Amino acid sequence: MATPVALRSIVKRAGRGENTRAMPNKDVVIVILAAGKGTRLKSSLAKVLHPAGGRSLMESVVRACLPLAPKKILAIVGHQAEQVTAAIELLDVESVLQQPQNGTGHAMLVAKRAIGNAKLVVVLPGDAPLVRTETLKALIATHRSGNAAATILSAVVTDPSGYGRILRKSENSVAAIVEDSQLTPDQRELNEINSSIYCFSADKLWPALARVKPENKHREIYLTDAIAILAAKGEPVLAQIAPDPREVLGCNTRADLAEVDAIFRERKRNELMTAGVTIQLPETVLIGPDVTSGEDTVIEPCVQLLGKTRLGANCTIRTGSVLHDAVLGDGVTVEPHTMIFESHLDGGNTVGPFARIRPGSHLKKGARVGNFVETKKAVIGEGSKVPHLSYIGDAKLGSHTNIGAGTITCNYDGVNKFPTIIGNRVFVGSDSVLVAPVKIGDGAYVAAGSTITENVPPNALGLARSRQTTKPGWAAKKRREMAASNHGKKSPKKRSAAKKSRPRRRR
Repeated sequence: MATPVALRSIVKRAGRGENTRAMPNKDVVIVILAAGKGTRLKSSLAKVLHPAGGRSLMESVVRACLPLAPKKILAIVGHQAEQVTAAIELLDVESVLQQPQNGTGHAMLVAKRAIGNAKLVVVLPGDAPLVRTETLKALIATHRSGNAAATILSAVVTDPSGYGRILRKSENSVAAIVEDSQLTPDQRELNEINSSIYCFSADKLWPALARVKPENKHREIYLTDAIAILAAKGEPVLAQIAPDPREVLGCNTRADLAEVDAIFRERKRNELMTAGVTIQLPETVLIGPDVTSGEDTVIEPCVQLLGKTRLGANCTIRTGSVLHDAVLGDGVTVEPHTMIFESHLDGGNTVGPFARIRPGSHLKKGARVGNFVETKKAVIGEGSKVPHLSYIGDAKLGSHTNIGAGTITCNYDGVNKFPTIIGNRVFVGSDSVLVAPVKIGDGAYVAAGSTITENVPPNALGLARSRQTTKPGWAAKKRREMAASNHGKKSPKKRSAAKKSRPRRRR
């Protein structure tokens, strides 16, 4: 059995660059075990389809494998096979149906034909999404250099309870994998665990699997039994320790999902900060795996950056804002609690606070959208302003146009939607309603409080409101009438109350 000192030396070697260099893997087939239901999650959704870090567990595992450039990637599916297959069909993964599911060894036997004549077989569970490409490269490199029959990815953890332990017979070789329930008192001190991620030499794997018998309470065929057979025959069985033990975490419960999600989010935040982004209170910021950002951008607390959001350099995203599939140029400021979805901000823009930029919106250079403004399929021209309390939908604004507070474009008649076209250097007064389809020409004015139903020519004034009528003294007269009316209603109640308060005489 290897000593703790020997284990530390192995961990140190696992983190070195020589084991992570690129290598040809055309003789490798990767098998991802994704047939299980995930009973402990208590969900109608298959385990591997649950999200963590912005992707499904299965997708994260596949993405870790793709840079290895293997001969092929196979997914062993079973429970909700169609949904699992659909989730990975764009990632060039071939599915193999395991029905019924009779253990990990049985899954490999089901996939034997699809694996074909591959020299090496790498096996991963579909619910361990934190494994890194570099770690898998190191696993394969260790297997090749050691001419091994099997190589196990292991991890050294502080609390190994519940995991199978790696029992070494020397610093480099493995004697057995001992399940937690079968450990002797001395073996319980072992803290190197099995990750269920393996690399096999195919010519050694198949004969060993053929000898495995389903002699367990579940009557299933386990891959770990094949490893035990290989070790018993004296075949080289190695273990490569993961540089970060968190990489081997599986997701059996909702708490596991939350832990894995938090690690993914931490990785992404660190990636952006390394690239020159300032993140304030990073533990409060949620960033999707496909988000990118330029240098010197500042992200304040409680921000969510999701989907394929791309931030330019020198942007500021303030507290509570949510961006999904948003593209921001350089120097954009997003004020607090603003939502931007599937929209493009060219650069130098300011939006918010409390703005909602809905899909299809485009803010050109220097445009301003202010507080409590909503846009949808709107183009806000260069230098134009919609400062506050407006709805601009299915509209196109020219450059240097100003939209007053409370302006709305009436773009929907209950059946169809119509456009509003507003030219350059237009001034629209507050509380105006533009009933589409309508055009406001360059340089035109719209008087405050107008309901515009017809086109306004360039440099014209659009005025559409009723003439004001003022009646002097009307308010004072009205108040006197109301007071008299109220007095007349209350006095009978007072007399009635007084009458009730008199003591009655006995007769």
